[in-house]
Amino acid sequence: MRKTRIAIIGGTGLDGGFLKGIKTRLGTPYGPSPTLTIGRMGGKDVVFLPRHGEGHRLPPHRINNRANIFALHSLGVERILATSVVGALNPKYKPGDIVIPSDFIDFTRSRQLTFYDDAPVTHIDVSRLYCPELREIISEAAKKRVENVWTDAVYLCTDGPRYESPAEVCMFRAFGCDVVGMTGMPEAVLAHELEMCYATICFVSNMAAGMQDKVSAEEVVEKSKVLGSLVGGVLKEAIADIPKKRSCSCSNVLEGARV
Repeated sequence: MRKTRIAIIGGTGLDGGFLKGIKTRLGTPYGPSPTLTIGRMGGKDVVFLPRHGEGHRLPPHRINNRANIFALHSLGVERILATSVVGALNPKYKPGDIVIPSDFIDFTRSRQLTFYDDAPVTHIDVSRLYCPELREIISEAAKKRVENVWTDAVYLCTDGPRYESPAEVCMFRAFGCDVVGMTGMPEAVLAHELEMCYATICFVSNMAAGMQDKVSAEEVVEKSKVLGSLVGGVLKEAIADIPKKRSCSCSNVLEGARV
């Protein structure tokens, strides 16, 4: 199987037609992967994984995150650039803005959270869950294409598939969260557990519940139609700028983590 060091995980608005190349599926201890595409972007080999499966058939709470991340790891992936569509909690943010999260709060309740269910007991540090090296590269590429790029941001993840209530949104804002989505966790944590660099590009499609009249899937999908060209351009430039050797601490996450 062809090895690649860089992966793109595509969410809503970024489907399998995003990258041309070899199609494959992998078996993992956690189940099969979705159809992966291995091709070229930014002068480098890249593998594309559609988070929701082909045809966007999986709701957020049914995504097999462990199979997805393990499949990428088995291909030799060291860096993951993820995309997602989010609602804005921070009133300064507006639809069309790009957010590169620096921290997170996980409000999911029904998902498989870790690869480390058995001995040795493993506690990873998530002080820098989102790779600072990747975040800087993505931010610089995004600022050339979008007026508002927010980089000091807290991402909150819920289970879905329903949208959040206005009361929940008020609570999340009081916690200091800036955007809310349904797919970022435990995806990012699982990548961190396997010592892979991970950063995400969040596209703001709407204001969260209570901050606009209503929230609809139709609106989110319509707004996310710009993702293919907008985020595609950001990813292509970012991938071209990724150095071969990692200078971050992501590859050393497991040092001192096991009891």
